[in-house]
Amino acid sequence: MLVLKAPRRMLLLRGDRVLREYRVALGRNPDGPKRHHLDRRTPEGRYTIDRRSPDSRYYRALHVSYPNDRDRDFARLAGVDPGGGVMIHGVPDGERWVGAAQRFYDWTNGCIAVTDDEMDEIWELVDDGTPIEIRP
Repeated sequence: MLVLKAPRRMLLLRGDRVLREYRVALGRNPDGPKRHHLDRRTPEGRYTIDRRSPDSRYYRALHVSYPNDRDRDFARLAGVDPGGGVMIHGVPDGERWVGAAQRFYDWTNGCIAVTDDEMDEIWELVDDGTPIEIRP
């Protein structure tokens, strides 16, 4: 998986081939890497989809393994909490009516959001252990 923050795109890849492409919404303060738990930024770096949460308060969720060692080292040196709980998910439960409009502004606390229908597709295509790279 590859997330390109500036153009708000997420690509599902098989090798160098793009299988699917999605428009995404990011954290409310999207510029720059996530540095602490209150900055509302989507992280940047290499991570893994390490578990799934079918019962999150958003429509389905795939957990991103943020923070990685680099993020923890930065936070420790800066004396801050790096945070966690970064997910790829659909819209909040009960708000399916929002649909594709959710992608017209950055509304998450640092997660990567897609529509519920897209989340159904991603849920089926992405296995736990899938690498994900998030770039500026």
